[in-house]
Amino acid sequence: MLIREQCEEREVRELASWATLVKNSRGRQRPEAECDVRTAFQRDRDRIIHSKAFRRLEHKTQVFISPEGDHYRTRLTHTLEVAQIARTVARALKLNEDLTEAIALGHDLGHTPFGHTGEAALSEIHPGGFRHNEQSLREVDVLERGTGLHLTWEVRDGICHHSGPGIPATPEGEIVRLADRIAYINHDLDDAVRAGIITLCEVPAEILAVLGHGHSQRIDTMVHDVIRESQKLERIAMSDEVGAATLELRQFLFSRVYIGSPAKSEDDKARHVVKELYHYYLAHKEELPEEYMKAASGSVEQATCDYIAGMTDRFARSEFLRCFLPRAWGKQS
Repeated sequence: MLIREQCEEREVRELASWATLVKNSRGRQRPEAECDVRTAFQRDRDRIIHSKAFRRLEHKTQVFISPEGDHYRTRLTHTLEVAQIARTVARALKLNEDLTEAIALGHDLGHTPFGHTGEAALSEIHPGGFRHNEQSLREVDVLERGTGLHLTWEVRDGICHHSGPGIPATPEGEIVRLADRIAYINHDLDDAVRAGIITLCEVPAEILAVLGHGHSQRIDTMVHDVIRESQKLERIAMSDEVGAATLELRQFLFSRVYIGSPAKSEDDKARHVVKELYHYYLAHKEELPEEYMKAASGSVEQATCDYIAGMTDRFARSEFLRCFLPRAWGKQS
């Protein structure tokens, strides 16, 4: 028996009755030979980790644009924290950890430079709007490698539905959707306190009484609560008390950090960069990389959106300087 087949049989023996088994996967969009060693979900995880889009996450904003300090989260560290939380929950519930990890690692591959500010800017000017979860799916389906990563249906579904109105089709996808919120609420609070934007004393006492006063304690409270409730219900859920406190903490961050705080002081500039680059490439389509035009079937608007969405913060800034600032010329004395 191949190692992959042993792994598949182990899932049947050890995972919960409501887990997503890789042997029952709906498969890939195109047939391909199986790996001798890795299951299909494990291969998806590896393809995501080795992708260019995954590497670019290191230089994409989470909340703070160009922070002065080495310890603020980026889109990559956010992704790793989501994966860690999601794996912990999946393992405790005896759900498919490989599927959960693949979805978590790929969920933000389509995020824009400058975080949600860049996303909002693209959404305002691109026909049909822009949603990073849908762009993440487009990244793995079409853009990466020029042909996509050719992932399984379950991973693609989880990536597309990690945010927005749709609900993931698998419990593993639901874990990632919830782990994403647990991660960003807690690390954004941690970063905001580090930056001096708020103090922990300003967080309503009733929230801290439920969730805890320390960063690790709050994550621990949420994760244990998800595990307990999900075991009881055999679906991914939080208790009413912890769920309400988590929502209140999120609303607090929106009012004190995400909107109008010093952390967002560069947002107007970032929005300007994204919009000006969009208009520039529409007018200079010859400067768009050929692979983006091909992936967009000749649509300049789609190729422009894809190209900008894939940019890191620093590349977007350098392109803005190249496109809009005059450059020195002539012989130097």
